[in-house]
Amino acid sequence: MQKPKLINIPKATRYQNAAIDYYMGLTGSSYLHYGYWEPLPKRGEELTLTRLRVAQEAYTAKLLSFIPEGVKTVLDVGCGIGGNAAYLCDRGFIVEGLAPDTLQQEKFIKNTNSQVPFYLTRFEDFHTSNSYDLVLFSESSQYIAALDLAQGAARLLDSGGYLLLADMMRFDAEYREGIFSNCHVADELQAALEQSGFKLIKAEDISTHIAPTIDLCVDNFRTFGLTTVKYIADVVAIAVPLLYSFGRWAFKRWLEKLVVEGLAARAIFESYLCYEIQLWQLSKGV
Repeated sequence: MQKPKLINIPKATRYQNAAIDYYMGLTGSSYLHYGYWEPLPKRGEELTLTRLRVAQEAYTAKLLSFIPEGVKTVLDVGCGIGGNAAYLCDRGFIVEGLAPDTLQQEKFIKNTNSQVPFYLTRFEDFHTSNSYDLVLFSESSQYIAALDLAQGAARLLDSGGYLLLADMMRFDAEYREGIFSNCHVADELQAALEQSGFKLIKAEDISTHIAPTIDLCVDNFRTFGLTTVKYIADVVAIAVPLLYSFGRWAFKRWLEKLVVEGLAARAIFESYLCYEIQLWQLSKGV
């Protein structure tokens, strides 16, 4: 039997995958996305995982509302663990999923009851004789260079086909370092799509509707993550002082900046980014 091809995953993406694994364990959901909180929580109102799961279902319904009539075949790029694909499949769409992660592959197949084809590959390396009515990027565009995304989608779509993109984007191009710095600069992504023959049909900024999920994750990390780490550190300090000293040094050397950034995620998001759903159409004749 031929061994599966190993996929070289960049370090930055591995950090993202670690966060995704934490997020999956936290939510117990079949969705990886931020969700769509409607109605918005009131100031001081408790944010719960139960409400997040409702928001995640509402997000996929929001995506569905952007899909034009007549669309039947969908390629879900960066399909995660299958929540969006299963939702669309249940509503009559013919869906295929694509992602370069074996952990997501296993969960995707389970969550779609093996009814949706899955391709273990990067989008840039994906080759098929199929064409699609719509290519979906739900919080996956940030892992693909803008021109690769635009040209690859154009290659996979029939003339007049659609690209549906939902993700964080940088409206400040000067924000180049930090936890969200791999997100596309909105103007640069727009230019790449237009260069490849796409025309923007519809767009909606839903930043305020995804932001409560950032607050929820930060609050849970502060309440449970940091307190657990502190407890373990206190025990190690008593039992193995030398190991504690090394761990303290390693934390300050490699992790402290990441933790501080993570706790400031909401402020960073509001200062430099937005979250948009965009529907693009490939010009006929392209």
